[in-house]
Amino acid sequence: MLLESARRRARILSIRWKRRNRSPGEQGILRGMLWTVGLMLLALLLPLILVGREGAVEGSRANSEAAPSTQIAKAGGEVDPKLLQTPEAAEPYIHVYLHAEGKIERVSLEQYVRGVIAAEMPIEFELEALKAQAIASRTYIVRRLEQGLAGKAEQGADVNDTISYQAYLSQKELAKRDEVSIQKLNRAVNETSGQILTYQDKPIEALFFSTSNGYTENAEDYWNHAIPYLKSVASPWDQALSPRYKTVITISPKEFAAKLNIPMDAVPAFSKIGSNPSGGTEPSLSDVKIIEKTKGKRIGELNIGGYTFSGREFREKLGLRSSDVEWKSKDGMIEITTYGYGHGVGMSQYGAQGMALKGAAAETILKHYYQGVKLSAYKMTK
Repeated sequence: MLLESARRRARILSIRWKRRNRSPGEQGILRGMLWTVGLMLLALLLPLILVGREGAVEGSRANSEAAPSTQIAKAGGEVDPKLLQTPEAAEPYIHVYLHAEGKIERVSLEQYVRGVIAAEMPIEFELEALKAQAIASRTYIVRRLEQGLAGKAEQGADVNDTISYQAYLSQKELAKRDEVSIQKLNRAVNETSGQILTYQDKPIEALFFSTSNGYTENAEDYWNHAIPYLKSVASPWDQALSPRYKTVITISPKEFAAKLNIPMDAVPAFSKIGSNPSGGTEPSLSDVKIIEKTKGKRIGELNIGGYTFSGREFREKLGLRSSDVEWKSKDGMIEITTYGYGHGVGMSQYGAQGMALKGAAAETILKHYYQGVKLSAYKMTK
């Protein structure tokens, strides 16, 4: 553009020179001078022209490289941290001791979560219930790693494959599952990838269990240690859905006393149970008394012939499914009925299924069972 302007200016000057009736020799000299000036101007301006054009190209390249940032921004300009993560770089490996095989399996965090869901929750459950389980299970192992408990299980593993930690299905066993089940497991993991539950910016103790008695339990009522997000909440869905909601067992008075480590004569009624061969009414077990119930409607404390037990002790010593217990004497035995299955603290799995069937999303389910928590993106700490 500048070159063309110089040329036009030279032509105008040439015309004006001719109009002044200069001789042909003088006109030739003038034209030479004008062309010389034009070439000198071009030499000076050409670098500036080229620099300007290169700068425009670099600017375009920079804009095109920055474009992905605009694609991962939420409304309002906030960048979603999950989309900024590089799973290959951030995702830790979990070492799981497999009891049946007597060896350690090394898997990525997300592979571990998939194995836990497969072992802990029926695949027939709703996707949102499975997603809630994925987030709870991921939170459990992340918290364990951040507490410095890696390598503390058998043979230096981080965890084993039993409910002492979380039940886990190995990669070999998962390979036996049908394709539809695997796809559903993958969706539950992939659609929650990197998500954990936090309270005051720290991973929570994401406890869960199978079936409630209609309520969950305060942490302090089972472990004598209060945890602000593990509070008793209603869980009315379990009774209609869970085959484990109600369990009835029978036990002999002798076995009952032995498991509780109390003498037989501590409960006089024990010696009378079944003593009426005519089929009359069995003696009442009046010496077995509930002293206190928890907010979750389970046994807080009971007294048996002068011996006191917490609901947890009573449940664990007798091997019961729950600490919501009823009992009566029947045909010379003690018939015990329990409601629910598990310790009762945290998320009820059948309750999660019930909420999912009603249309609740995974986040809604989790925030019902874990009070005051947030859904956060997991970032590996070094």
